[in-house]
Amino acid sequence: MVPLLLQLAVLGGALAAAALILISFVAFITATEMPHLHRHEEEKFFLNARGQREALPSIQDSPTKQLSVVVPSYNEEKRLPVMMDEALGYLEDRQKQDPAFTYEVIVVDDGSKDQTSKVAFKYCQKYGSDKVRVITLVKNRGKGGAIRMGVFSSRGKKILMADADGATKFPDIEKLEKGLNDLQPWPDQMAIACGSRAHLEKESIAQRSYFRTLLMYGFHFLVWFLCVKGIRDTQCGFKLLTREAASRTFSSLHIERWAFDVELLYIAQFFKIPIAEIAVNWTEIEGSKLVPFWSWLQMGKDLLFIRLRYLTGAWRLEQTRKMN
Repeated sequence: MVPLLLQLAVLGGALAAAALILISFVAFITATEMPHLHRHEEEKFFLNARGQREALPSIQDSPTKQLSVVVPSYNEEKRLPVMMDEALGYLEDRQKQDPAFTYEVIVVDDGSKDQTSKVAFKYCQKYGSDKVRVITLVKNRGKGGAIRMGVFSSRGKKILMADADGATKFPDIEKLEKGLNDLQPWPDQMAIACGSRAHLEKESIAQRSYFRTLLMYGFHFLVWFLCVKGIRDTQCGFKLLTREAASRTFSSLHIERWAFDVELLYIAQFFKIPIAEIAVNWTEIEGSKLVPFWSWLQMGKDLLFIRLRYLTGAWRLEQTRKMN
């Protein structure tokens, strides 16, 4: 009996090792090079308030604003106005109190099929194209890809990622700014402050099904085990980066869809960029693009492949990479 159990254990171990080798091989051979940063011709310009085309700036340029807000938007014609009204109301009030404060909001329409660009452009007409710009992507790239296009077209010393649903209260940016400042001195002027919903976990569990709670814990475990240590909530869409940190991390990013946040923080930890996790106010907004089971499954696969592709050398981190 014992030899049989031993043989089964050995066989099981061999099969597990073979499966890991096979998965690693698949991850290696299917790894694409860093997503090409080429812009379509239409994506090199934005429309000013008069409807005239102007060339977009580059992340390589010197900053001319204190803050850039990048808002990735896919079919957000209904939810975007609430977020934009709150954000611009806050930013305008702040500028009135401190005339030296300058900002821009960049809405990146990620190949929407609705009127997202038109809705966003109304804010450009109202506030002017120096404050609000709309980048319309020719095709859907994914949330990470859309944010990267906005980041590479930004003018701010600091760059805030903010979701179009307005789930995080915009004035909480002040909490992120404090968290960022508390990290000083910044190595090479690089630092990141991540908004976090981890303090709301107990409340969210009470409102979720057991299945969704299980998926959440499974995802958190995979993030910790495979990629990012020390950050409890990697997926909150409210993140503030210094310009230098944004350039370094987004220039090295491979994942363009939902799991991009994890790779972004993996890259940041690789380069030893200091990261603060800051509790923010957050409310679940209807209309999420995530399909619970399949989206979590896709993200789980992405997490495994992130780890394996860096481990096998299929992906390598570069010190610098310029936008084409």
